[in-house]
Parts: sequence; C-alpha cells; structure tokens
Amino acid sequence: MTQEELLRLPKVELHCHLDGSLSQEFIEKRLGRSVKKEELSVSDDCTSLAEYLEKFDMPCQCLKDEEGLEEAGYDVLKSMSREHVCYAEIRFAPLFSETESMSCKKAMEALIKGLERGKQDFAIEYGVIACAMRHIGEEENWRMIRDARELLGSGVCGADLAGAEASYPMSQFMNLFENTRKIGMPFTIHAGECGSVDNITDAVNVGAKRIGHGIAMRGHEDVIRELAEKKIGIEMCPISNLQTKAVSGPEFYPIREFLDHGVRVTVNTDNRTVSNTTLTKELEFIQKTYGVRDEEVLLLMRNAVDAAFASDTVKEKLYRKLAEK
Repeated sequence: MTQEELLRLPKVELHCHLDGSLSQEFIEKRLGRSVKKEELSVSDDCTSLAEYLEKFDMPCQCLKDEEGLEEAGYDVLKSMSREHVCYAEIRFAPLFSETESMSCKKAMEALIKGLERGKQDFAIEYGVIACAMRHIGEEENWRMIRDARELLGSGVCGADLAGAEASYPMSQFMNLFENTRKIGMPFTIHAGECGSVDNITDAVNVGAKRIGHGIAMRGHEDVIRELAEKKIGIEMCPISNLQTKAVSGPEFYPIREFLDHGVRVTVNTDNRTVSNTTLTKELEFIQKTYGVRDEEVLLLMRNAVDAAFASDTVKEKLYRKLAEK
C-alpha cells in the first residue's frame, strides 16, 4: 500500500501506553514551559532500554491530577484521529498517578472522562487497560485490579502486567493473575520482550488472552504452534522493540515467522511520542522491511479486532469498517 492508503486505512491499536504517547503540545501546556522534541523522543540510534525509559520522566509529571489525566485521554485520541484509528486500548498504571487527594480509581475515572470526550469528538471507540507493575507489591497491585474491575465495561476493558521483566519473571505473579482471572477481568501480559520464553508460557497458562511483545518465542516452534492454536493475540511493536534493543537488529525480528505460522499477530506503536511513531509508520516499516503484503496488513487489523477486549457490538462495527476497504 502507498503511504496515503496506509494513512486512510481504518486502524485498531491494542498496545499503546498513555505516558509514552502524549503530544509535545499537551506536555508543554501542562508543564507551563517549552520542551524540546529530543527530550520526549529517542533518536534512531537509541542504545538501550535504559535510555528509552529516561523519556518517561516528563510526561509522568503531567498525570498526577484529575485534570491532567482527563486532558491526556483526550490528547491521545486526538493524535490517533489524524491517522484514522477507529479503536484503541490505552494502557496506564493507575498506582503511579495515585496521590493523597486522588485514589487509583479516581485516576482511572479521570482518564475515562477525557477518553469519552475524545470518543465523541473523534469517533474513536476505546478501552482502558490498567497496568499492574512488576516492582510493586502484590497487595497494592491486587487493590488496583479490584478497583479496575469495578469499572469493567464502563471504560476499563482489561488489566496488564508491565515493568522490568528480566528482574521480575512471570512466575512471581501467577497468584495475582489467577485471582484476576477468577474475578472475570480479561488481561494481557508484557512477556517475552526480553529473553525468556517461559514468561510467555506462564502468562498463557494463567489465562492471558494476549501477550505484549512476545518476541522471545522466536525459534520456539512448539510455543508458536501452541499460541497459534489457542488464538492468543500477540501485540507486536516493531519500531519500539528495535529501539530498546529487544532484538539486536531488524533481521532478528520475528514478525514474518509468526505470521507464517498463523499466529494472531497485531501491530502497535507501544509509545507514540517516545518512539516517534504512528501506526501508519509501523505498517509502512513492516511492509518495506519484512515483505508484509497488503492483504496481510488487513489481516493484522482483523486480528486486532479478534483479540480486542471490546464488546461484540463494537467488534461488529469495526469488522464492517475493515470490510469496506
């Protein structure tokens, strides 16, 4: 597809972090000062995950009150509307926004308020994914997930586990997500972004319907086959993964391998501002680099609808939009 065709394509995004996707305009307004683009985004020669994570300090300062969260929700959908995203799942860690005057439930409600305004103005359906964090204790994470469960279907669509995967493997969180499954909360798990394929199999065994990144499955045909058979969605974020050196070079990125094995692959931005990317740019990149065909781009969007934590009504609407292409 041409760049213009990719831009006009109705898009579905399942893996987009709020703090890493806020516009420069929004951050400047909230901080009350001008900010250089290089303070918010990594360059093409980013050397590590540590360098990448430095770019989150400034946006996180903007998410410490209800007004900031509401405006952030509106801001991210406004950015997405410029490239015809029609459904987005926005993830954030409510415990990071919690203050003495704002509980994590209030933080979620404030974000939802802004997203709801964005939905009305830009005709984008949305869901919020509440992230538990690996370095935070189980009790706090469980409290947050229970709060998020109260908002399931009223803006929240699921839960996630994010943070330093190498230091905190999935095996430490089996109880937390067994309980999450028991209360009827759908969830995805950041797994296999770093080396261990065991984090992916543990996540699936405890009930994850989707895997964030999943690149450690590369070369593990048995695991790839299992996830394809179980129709587990894989939220791939190509540009971000190359920037953080999750793989040592583009030739080691397994999107072609996963697609050829029938895995339910989806393509996402991860962090629009930090990675200086859009869904259009990601699709253009995989077509150019991995020979992803036009019909496969449409398959990636249908896969995203299949894997979305959305209602059947919303999914039907999205399938119809894609069928018009």
